[in-house]
Amino acid sequence: MPLRPWARPHDWVEITLGVLAALSFLWVAATPRAQWTMVAFGTLIALDGLLSAVLPRFAYSEGVQVVLGTLLFASPWVMTYTGLAGASWWSWVLGGLTILVASLAVPIANAAAEAPR
Repeated sequence: MPLRPWARPHDWVEITLGVLAALSFLWVAATPRAQWTMVAFGTLIALDGLLSAVLPRFAYSEGVQVVLGTLLFASPWVMTYTGLAGASWWSWVLGGLTILVASLAVPIANAAAEAPR
């Protein structure tokens, strides 16, 4: 896998998932609590994806993505917006995809971190 910045596809997927979560309030009905939860986690996911894209040897970033994806996935229950079908489904799907992509990227990030400089 390339060690050049901006070259790994999973980083771009994480950035895209974060942006979609952060901007999803534009096309799904959400309460202020749901809206700000999705904006906050989406922004953090996108920013961590950017960090991972810029610093491909920073392996901890993928672990952070797994945690952020898990928090986004759990947020409809924790922040009590399961009654909002659009917002809760967007959280579940985008959170689940973030967990999946980041989990698949962990071995790649670990190999990049251990590669000789």
